[in-house]
Amino acid sequence: MDVRISTGVAIRLALALTVVVGSAVLLSSSDKPAFADSEKAYYADQNLVNFVRPGLVLNIVSAEIAADGTIKTRFKLTDPKGLPLDREGLTTPGAVSVRAVAAYIPKGQTQYVAYTVRSVTSTLSKLTATQATSDSGGTYSKVDEGEYVYTFATKAPAGFDKTATHSIGIWAARSLSEFELDQLGNYTAAVYTFVPDGSKVTVTRDVIRTQSCNKCHDPLSAHDERKSVELCILCHTPQTSDPDTGNTVDMPVMIHKIHMGSQLPSVVAGKPYQIIGFGNAVADFSTVVFPADPRNCTFCHEQNTGAAQASAYLRPNQAACGACHDNVNFKTGENHSNGGIPVVSDRECANCHIPQGEVEFDASIVGAHTIPRFSRDLPGTVFEILKVDDGVGGKKPAVTFTIKDKSGKPILPSEMTRLGLVLAGPTTDYPSYVTEDALKAACGSDGRCLWTFQNPLPAKAWGTYTVGIEGYRNIKLNEGTPKELTVRDAGVNKVFNYSVDGSKVAARRQIVSLAKCNNCHSNLSLHGDNRNRIEQCVLCHNPNQTDQGTRPADKRPSETVDFRHMVHKIHTGEEIGQPYVIYGKGSSVNDFSEVRFPGDRRNCAACHVNGSEQLPMKDSLLDVNNPRGLLNPMGPATAACLGCHTSVNAASHALANTTILGESCAACHSTGFEFGVPKVHAR
Repeated sequence: MDVRISTGVAIRLALALTVVVGSAVLLSSSDKPAFADSEKAYYADQNLVNFVRPGLVLNIVSAEIAADGTIKTRFKLTDPKGLPLDREGLTTPGAVSVRAVAAYIPKGQTQYVAYTVRSVTSTLSKLTATQATSDSGGTYSKVDEGEYVYTFATKAPAGFDKTATHSIGIWAARSLSEFELDQLGNYTAAVYTFVPDGSKVTVTRDVIRTQSCNKCHDPLSAHDERKSVELCILCHTPQTSDPDTGNTVDMPVMIHKIHMGSQLPSVVAGKPYQIIGFGNAVADFSTVVFPADPRNCTFCHEQNTGAAQASAYLRPNQAACGACHDNVNFKTGENHSNGGIPVVSDRECANCHIPQGEVEFDASIVGAHTIPRFSRDLPGTVFEILKVDDGVGGKKPAVTFTIKDKSGKPILPSEMTRLGLVLAGPTTDYPSYVTEDALKAACGSDGRCLWTFQNPLPAKAWGTYTVGIEGYRNIKLNEGTPKELTVRDAGVNKVFNYSVDGSKVAARRQIVSLAKCNNCHSNLSLHGDNRNRIEQCVLCHNPNQTDQGTRPADKRPSETVDFRHMVHKIHTGEEIGQPYVIYGKGSSVNDFSEVRFPGDRRNCAACHVNGSEQLPMKDSLLDVNNPRGLLNPMGPATAACLGCHTSVNAASHALANTTILGESCAACHSTGFEFGVPKVHAR
């Protein structure tokens, strides 16, 4: 039989087949593009990718300054495979915008001064300020495919120092929006450092490397996609200020102030910290809360990055130190720890503020920034859970554990200020928990202690249960001195999994890693340092738990504290667009509505491990009790997704795709499907 199908019908048939089965078909390994599944290009048509060759690589080949001050730099533009790109986008897809700055380090100084500057007059204050910026009006000459020489319109002044360190910074962006291939890899920057007389570069500024910033910022990027600290310091110089507020945007001052944010003495006193930029756009950093402790200087000033001046924070000066301690008036001595004596120059600072003294909490740089809970003088609290007896249905679990200091000396439970044991199960998804005060646990001469839970397990308990231990001792440091303080010497949480029915022990699923949390938080610790391991947190922050027990009656309904929903929502923060408040112990108000996440929430792998953000989820997961939310209860996938996607439309979408049989999220959002989680979050 002769069967003919019109072109239109064939197309519709092909589309229909794609809808039915196409989204479930993964590319074969030989067809996959050479991109990560977090990049948009990974999901694009292979022929389009081969034609466009997404990505951008910038390499500055050379730079020179002529006797008359003419500044030139030679650079190459290529795709990631090294093939040349046309800057104008005529012979290769996507025009590349290029901007450049030129700066030098004056003799005897440590920071750059830019040649490329502009004078800006505020429309608000009417004051005028100098600002380092990119060059304007220069010319390009093509010397080869993808290779260009840029001649700056700005000239170095007559008599410029040919023996000083100079740097050319270039940032570039490749526009591929017409191909729907705009992605992170299309933006790049490079810095070329040289001495105009041809001698070797011996003076550099290399304090903090970009990789340290990218622990949180994912990746560091500002203005029109300017990346890298090496580039930033060419414009954020002492010569540059904001005429609207009078604030300098000198890098060490501005960065210290931004990261102190809400803890700045000036902000605490009621004065916001703001910088007003292009088009009178107000950048208010008064609500920034640094996710680590700002006293931890080495969190940013990392000693293992190879930065030549990584220890620069040990050399005190008024600008950097006064940025955080901005209530100190060095000219008058007001609020200065030296007893109110005026400081004439930075040379005086090191007289008192040596790099490190012999004791903690002194006036040295390291001592003054000691974080009490990490004091070397704390004896330490070390927990171990050894075994669980009678941990079966209908019986009261008996937990054997030890507490020791860091020297190995046993600590009696009665010596602890707080000691808690938490019991939850099964690990498939903790439905509830029990916590008991174990300060009266009995201990033997061998240091082994025993606590028997007051209530028996449910008669039908099954699977794997978990016991966690938490607590601290109050320790006095510098006792009997004016700097005496009491510090919580908290132990690192330990959890112990055991079978209640003889089945194989199976730990709770791992979703995130503490190491990834600590990329930003440095040393995550909550609830008075009692909880400091993810495995401990999830015992209480389970699908059924809310803040009802601590939320005032007039502030109800209660808020879920289910871990997945709560953590996603906390990190969404100010982008939620509505208050997000959890009440804690003593009805303390914890408002996360102003949290400013420094990374990109599309990068699920910044927190998640082993693709745990992907669908489908395990069938054993519980619905989430959500009295204050748009949906109650929420399915497990819905609870995770609505933590970031907080709109009514998103909730309605989730509701429409939840039936009496459960959630159907995985039907569209499974990995490899058209709307799979990795694909819709690709950047």
